[in-house]
Amino acid sequence: MRHTSGSELPGAHGTSRHERTVHLLERATGRLATAAIARMEETLSWYRAMPAEQRSWVGLVIQAGIAAFVDWYRNADESRPTPTADVFGTAPRDLIRSISLQQTVEVVRVAIEVVEDNVEDVVGPDDVRDVREGVLRYSREVAFSAAHVYARYAEARGSWDARLEATVVDSLLRGEVDEDVRSRASALGWTAASGVAVIIGRPRPDDGTSADEIRRSARHAGYDVLTGGQGDRLVAVLGRVEDPVQAATAIVTHFGPGPVVVGPLVPDLVSAAASARPAVTGLLAAAGWPDAPRPVAAGSLLPERALAGDQEALHELVTDLYVPIAEAGPVILETLAAYLETGASVEAAARLLFVHPNTVRYRLRRVSDVVGLTPTDPRDSYTLRLALSLGRMNPPVIE
Repeated sequence: MRHTSGSELPGAHGTSRHERTVHLLERATGRLATAAIARMEETLSWYRAMPAEQRSWVGLVIQAGIAAFVDWYRNADESRPTPTADVFGTAPRDLIRSISLQQTVEVVRVAIEVVEDNVEDVVGPDDVRDVREGVLRYSREVAFSAAHVYARYAEARGSWDARLEATVVDSLLRGEVDEDVRSRASALGWTAASGVAVIIGRPRPDDGTSADEIRRSARHAGYDVLTGGQGDRLVAVLGRVEDPVQAATAIVTHFGPGPVVVGPLVPDLVSAAASARPAVTGLLAAAGWPDAPRPVAAGSLLPERALAGDQEALHELVTDLYVPIAEAGPVILETLAAYLETGASVEAAARLLFVHPNTVRYRLRRVSDVVGLTPTDPRDSYTLRLALSLGRMNPPVIE
């Protein structure tokens, strides 16, 4: 093809050199886009692996980008800032989920290379330098535009995910778990099939970053996590847990001042409410134990939860403590009662029971073996005393 030299412009028809260049670029838009798509097929393996529909959308973005460049080049003015072309407006939002920002930059790079490689054939040697300078300026703006699109999408997706996550957490705490809730949890990255625990505390004052920090720390420690605020409470649901208190230790610093209560381990997400209930009542009752560790297991707050009217805690104190001790034999129950009534004195209990102090010690060790609490420990002694009182007030049937 013979190109008209710059000395022949403007010609008889009054066409300026710039207008001629723009006209030649417009005519070559389709050819350049086709060449860019072919280059991507050759050099970008991720593009070749995409479904045909998504490849077609990428092709439309390339065509829109080249056409927008021609339109910009027609009106380019060194005296004013280069406008940012919205070349991504033709693509559906789903495409942003399919290709990363890095891949988008690769697409822009390939398109630039193709235009630079073919520009002399399109406009002739006299205008190559000016067009290539325009391509470089324009491609920079496209790169900034891509970053803006992805940042805007990430912000919108983040807000949507936060609302969805809060809805899922609320459903889990209320025990309203159906297939939709499980599907939404999966969409948020939940994959754990077992080992779930709920951790509840107060959020940090005037700080909206606690939930994000919990997510990062939990995932870094190898746990699945769902988190969100519920009024004056900050809730984290962790998956892949073996030791609930140890798991809570990984995120406890992201809660605000005050107690952080860990619910018991449950087998799956469907059972999360069974972990959440003790954690919720434990948080309300934790003020009764100012020296509680942080985090503290809800099971360690049984006395305070029972005094606050938690029926589940009342039931556990009787069935998990009083009943096993009573079933261990009347002398074990009698010895524990005597020990507690005499101010936790082995000698005084021995005198009251007319036995040797070593007999009292042996029987107290039997209590530890049966229920896992040590009568000589002040905290455990308090819990056992309350369990004995409740068992006596509502005596269960001992077989």
